[in-house]
Amino acid sequence: MSSKFIELTLGSHIISHGYNNENKEITEEVAVKEFSKKIVALSRIKSVSEKYILTDYLDGRWIYWEYKEGFKAVKKALIK
Repeated sequence: MSSKFIELTLGSHIISHGYNNENKEITEEVAVKEFSKKIVALSRIKSVSEKYILTDYLDGRWIYWEYKEGFKAVKKALIK
């Protein structure tokens, strides 16, 4: 695979569906029992924090993923 993708171990996540008429974010929490490996396009990753990786999703939605690798490991993989 080319470096345009990264393998991540992702778990529970929060889907942001947008905002309501009062400008409050509409979210859906998805809890999973186990983390699973996924191949993610680098172009979909918008930011990384110590707790979440933010990616874009279908129809203008966003997903905040919990991840297993740790901030330093993901940072190193993205910057190389």
